[in-house]
Amino acid sequence: MAARLIELPRPRGPLSEQLFEALAGSVQTGIAPPGAVESADPIADDDLQLALYVAYELHYAAIDGVDEEWEWSPSLIAFRRALEEPFEEAVAELVQPAETGELASVGGALQQIVAEDPGPPLSRYLETQGTREQMLEHVVHRSAYQLKEADPHSWAIPRLSPRPKAAMLEVQFDEYGGGSAERMHSALFAKTMAGLGLDPEYGAYLDRWPGVTLATVNLLTGFGLHRRRRGAAVGHLAAFEMTSSIPNRRYGNALRRLGYDREVTHFYDEHVEADAVHENIAAWDLAGGLAADEPDVAADILFGARALLQVEARWASHLMDAWEGGGSSLRAPVAPVPA
Repeated sequence: MAARLIELPRPRGPLSEQLFEALAGSVQTGIAPPGAVESADPIADDDLQLALYVAYELHYAAIDGVDEEWEWSPSLIAFRRALEEPFEEAVAELVQPAETGELASVGGALQQIVAEDPGPPLSRYLETQGTREQMLEHVVHRSAYQLKEADPHSWAIPRLSPRPKAAMLEVQFDEYGGGSAERMHSALFAKTMAGLGLDPEYGAYLDRWPGVTLATVNLLTGFGLHRRRRGAAVGHLAAFEMTSSIPNRRYGNALRRLGYDREVTHFYDEHVEADAVHENIAAWDLAGGLAADEPDVAADILFGARALLQVEARWASHLMDAWEGGGSSLRAPVAPVPA
């Protein structure tokens, strides 16, 4: 896979327009703060989430025509912070605060949180009745994260004490293919996309991702980039691993039902096995180990887990609502290809 390079997408409102105009210019000129950012629904706000995603993307990829010094421009960081604040507040409104009793055993609390969460019906729907067009859309949505899989969580590694750090590295080593570039989960997902006739290039569908899809990635990147949210990043990873195995089995089954072979399903089949192994490591050694070493971040670990479930539920509802209405869940549909 080539080095990551994306192009600035089309702006979706005043925030992204201001940001993209600034990025096309001199970093010495900087960017003015946007003032108070008001949004009726920051989690699904196309303009806010796109601007935040691109501001974060400076840490992951080169952007065509954009000076790489923008990454740590003080004015850009201040602009980004103005976008983060309403998003963080909106997520906090969705999340139930941790109860005192939960903090005594963070690993046990994570297991209970996951067990009690009904989960969106998305994976069951795709497994039993989803169409080829809907499965393609699902893959396009997921490419926003999967083509950078493991990278956002890895920001937390240098911020952890030895015990949880070792646990995170055990999980991440598998995510990065156990030392084999071809087995990296991001590479496996790119192969799935290519097998479906989709463009596997990093960021190829940025213009098509709605705000709520961008929010699923922005949530994690925000946790990862801020040391103060290391607990939330760990909780997000723990819940991610603990809730991944069954849905991935269903997605693999959906693709087999639609006539696709192992070249396409390998990514999902790999996650069924890998995430089942990671579940206890993530809950007890990683999250529980961090809570034992740093009790002050225990509540944020549970916040990160609950935030993942809530924002993912918003995203899944967007897909289901669009499909039930007979439309596309993307900003522009993708053409299906024969199996």
